[in-house]
Amino acid sequence: MKNLVFRGAGIALVTPFTYDNKINYDMLEKIIEMQIKNKADALIVCGTTGESATLSSSEKRDLIKFVVKKANKRIPIIAGTGSNNTFQAIELTQYVESIGADAALVVTPYYNKTTQRGLIRHFSEIASSTSLPIILYNVPSRTGVNIEPQTCYELSKINNIVGIKEASGNISQIVYTKYLCNDNLHVYSGNDDQTIPILSIGGVGVISVLSNIYPMYVHDMCFNFFNGNITKAMQMQINAVPLIKELFCEVNPIPIKYAMKIIGFDCGSPRLPLVDFSQEHQREMYQILSTNILK
Repeated sequence: MKNLVFRGAGIALVTPFTYDNKINYDMLEKIIEMQIKNKADALIVCGTTGESATLSSSEKRDLIKFVVKKANKRIPIIAGTGSNNTFQAIELTQYVESIGADAALVVTPYYNKTTQRGLIRHFSEIASSTSLPIILYNVPSRTGVNIEPQTCYELSKINNIVGIKEASGNISQIVYTKYLCNDNLHVYSGNDDQTIPILSIGGVGVISVLSNIYPMYVHDMCFNFFNGNITKAMQMQINAVPLIKELFCEVNPIPIKYAMKIIGFDCGSPRLPLVDFSQEHQREMYQILSTNILK
């Protein structure tokens, strides 16, 4: 069995911005402390929810370094280091290893994409450049390329490729990946609405957008499942459906940044080309959160 980076609810952290479009480190520190206080099982920085696509290389380095320092080994820090340029991904992965990150989350190449053979070569090169655990990130709706189960199997033979964040939404594919790889590739749900379904076929947790506002709820949902309280975990998943639906009614992280503002963590606007949450959906989000639906 491969080493487990974390079990339970990993938070796909938003990146808070000031109103002059710089990283708001004061707000980020408050978010980190809130997450750790409320049972977050890991923090994932510079992922999709963190708007990594619009962060410069220097911003990514500074942001990851800040989170690693503030967490101070209280919780695993997983750094998004993926790129469509293999050598840039290697460079950033080596950097985050040098500053004490616990693992790297590496997305499939986007735009130039590549074949399944290319994916094997891409991830193999990155893995061989570091001793960090690597979690693959499969999100074909964003990247235009899917990591097929047989490719996962080949990559699972590499010692430090330990997991995959599965955001394909294709449960049949995820089941087949689990069948092929067994415990040589830990599976994390990349979709909040599929957390319990993926745990039910041997998944070990979720990398969650919902956890930005309800970290304890998502942690407890996972651990109710792990501890045999299956019916309660299933009901918690079902109860979260309306809020999860609202969190993805526009492109992530537009809705979650507005939701964070409602609960007292003003993260500013998303960076262009993303725009602020529409007023119509703002009213719906406020109404859902004001009912304390997950209390």
